[in-house]
Amino acid sequence: MIRNAALAALLVSTALCTSAMAQTPTPPNPPLAEGAFATSDATDPYVWLEEIEGERAMAWVNAQNERSLGVLRGDPRFEGLHQQALEIVQSRDRIPAPGFRRQGGTEVIDNFWQDATHVRGIWRTTSVESYGTAEPVWETILDVDALAAAEGKNWVYKGATCLPPEETRCLVSLSDGGKDAVTIREFDRATRTFVEGGFVLEESKGGASWVDEDTLLISRDFGPGTLTSSGYPMIVKVLKRGQTVDQAQTVFTGQPTDVSVSGYTLRDADGVVQATLINRGVSFYEGETHRLNADGTTTKLELPAKSNINALVRGQMVFTTDQDWTAPSGQAFKTGDVIAYDLAAWLADPTVRAQLVIRPGPREAIEGISNTRNKLVVALYENVRGSVYVYEPNPSGEWARSRLDLPQNVSVGVGSASELDDRIFVSVTGYLNPSSLFLADAATGEADLTKSLPAKFNAEGMRVDQFEARSADGTMIPYFVVHRDEMPMDGSNPTLLYGYGGFQSSLLPGYSATVGKLWLERGGVYVIANTRGGGEFGPNWHQAALQANRQRAHEDYQAVAQDLITRGITSQPRLGIMGGSQGGLFMGAMLTQRPDLINAAVIQVPLFDMLRFHRLLAGASWIAEYGNPDIPEERAWIQQYSPYQNLRADQPYPEVFIHTSTKDDRVHPGHARKAAARLEELGYPVLFYENTDGGHAAGANLRETARRLALEYTYLTRRLMDAPAAE
Repeated sequence: MIRNAALAALLVSTALCTSAMAQTPTPPNPPLAEGAFATSDATDPYVWLEEIEGERAMAWVNAQNERSLGVLRGDPRFEGLHQQALEIVQSRDRIPAPGFRRQGGTEVIDNFWQDATHVRGIWRTTSVESYGTAEPVWETILDVDALAAAEGKNWVYKGATCLPPEETRCLVSLSDGGKDAVTIREFDRATRTFVEGGFVLEESKGGASWVDEDTLLISRDFGPGTLTSSGYPMIVKVLKRGQTVDQAQTVFTGQPTDVSVSGYTLRDADGVVQATLINRGVSFYEGETHRLNADGTTTKLELPAKSNINALVRGQMVFTTDQDWTAPSGQAFKTGDVIAYDLAAWLADPTVRAQLVIRPGPREAIEGISNTRNKLVVALYENVRGSVYVYEPNPSGEWARSRLDLPQNVSVGVGSASELDDRIFVSVTGYLNPSSLFLADAATGEADLTKSLPAKFNAEGMRVDQFEARSADGTMIPYFVVHRDEMPMDGSNPTLLYGYGGFQSSLLPGYSATVGKLWLERGGVYVIANTRGGGEFGPNWHQAALQANRQRAHEDYQAVAQDLITRGITSQPRLGIMGGSQGGLFMGAMLTQRPDLINAAVIQVPLFDMLRFHRLLAGASWIAEYGNPDIPEERAWIQQYSPYQNLRADQPYPEVFIHTSTKDDRVHPGHARKAAARLEELGYPVLFYENTDGGHAAGANLRETARRLALEYTYLTRRLMDAPAAE
């Protein structure tokens, strides 16, 4: 049972309201004429800004940084915001994210930690009992700051994979400056040193998985012709201890048009390999799973093209399907179903019957699946509110369900699980609920509060409402509004609207100390739009805005913006938008289609030139999301919304703040650079900042993160809080 009865007071009070007002469909941008701006390399005067570290490009970046930092850091409010952000991100009273790790027949808790002293971070460990205390006694396993200083590198820790069941030998991934590409080095967790003469894989995108103590499955850049057009590995090899990478045996080769290939092992709770598998990512959402046989050959397994293997529990392999699927047994399954096979029986005979574990309803979505030694644990959301359920197979083959005793009407997340028993960590949070961590027993359903955060901002007198806006095609789009109780409905409230809307990524309620301190506490309103393209209502909600239907997601976001104004929550002079990566594309679409609704836009590490996205870094891997600009039919729908090509003169664009990172090797910094250059050419004010480190997260360490936050909220203060009220 829940031991802290006071948690009941943390539940979000949410009112679900709907707007009966249909929004006028957004008119498309005017068609691009033949030879129009940036419709080809010849008509794009800023292609040179795609030279990531080119001398001319970096001179432009440095000049932009100097000007923009001068404006924003010169604002008298910047330093106060910066100090508050620094205090929050470097705070030591955060919940240390726990990870069960075996050690000497028992389990301990590992954690990666960053603060003012450990800017790059430390990998550390403590006992389960000590972790549950107010002041755990930690032992350092690896000090990344010390390692970076000793080796003269800008190391960013990207995780460690340890070999079951002892979990002493580990593969540590280190990134230079935050890039996705990593160097992988073998580490001895017992001696807390890198293994002399051990496995070392040079910098590359890709990964490595343990097969046994002397064998790895590796997917890397093996030289010319070994990467896909997306820039990810196309080949999987088996590397034996003592071999060079060139001596490793190739066991699978994909196609250049694939997104990537990788290898991994499916293990039981005792760490015994039950199957060695290779994933061939044909597109971002479609793939094949192949079994690596003992003789080095491979066998393709009968799974849906859009599916993911989620767990192996008590011999049952659990997977989800993102498409309607007829199994070899003749059974029919629906998009979003969770399905299980008896692994041994299925590998022997793919026509055996599968078991339906879960079929989510139309307003439900599965946001996380994990397993303990004996149980399947699922985070299931209904109308963007979460609960955690425990499933287990009965002798008849059916799956029984029970619910963990946790707070309701909040966000829940399933975390690290024990492989020795049925304990699992579960996080609970909300927009005004400081995060809490429970250690649950999936066998009994009880959940004990282990840790809870103190409030990081003053939420007294604040509330959360959930409304709906009608999109252009009539679909109702839910959104959350976080605000003060006494919020006037006269359009005067500085309001920040956040959106993402892609890749089946859900925007779930969560506690953000920086949003709370730097925005809400200062009188701002924070809004989160749950548009199509996300996963809030399962795979169909995402697929409704794929490719030719991408504009639906943009219209959803614009409908929320209009609804905020219609309700009187805010008005154009007080409405700003924020989003990054795919969300940066969202911001660009709003800017070029409905600039009349907004007075600010924070555009983070964005996609912007959608006619060239597939030619830049990992861009080709997203063709399944957006379409292929090289195919005329698909190019037609892409160029209709591509922000870069649709920037025009004489539009009511507000001054925007665009930022990116030189070291981002996922979304090319050229997108952000070219957007800023084009806006300047057209005569619009623009603030541009490029961090020379940081990767796609735009911050290689905590100090850089704090600076970015202070720049964003200084800009938003200037644009929205200083703005005159609407007449």
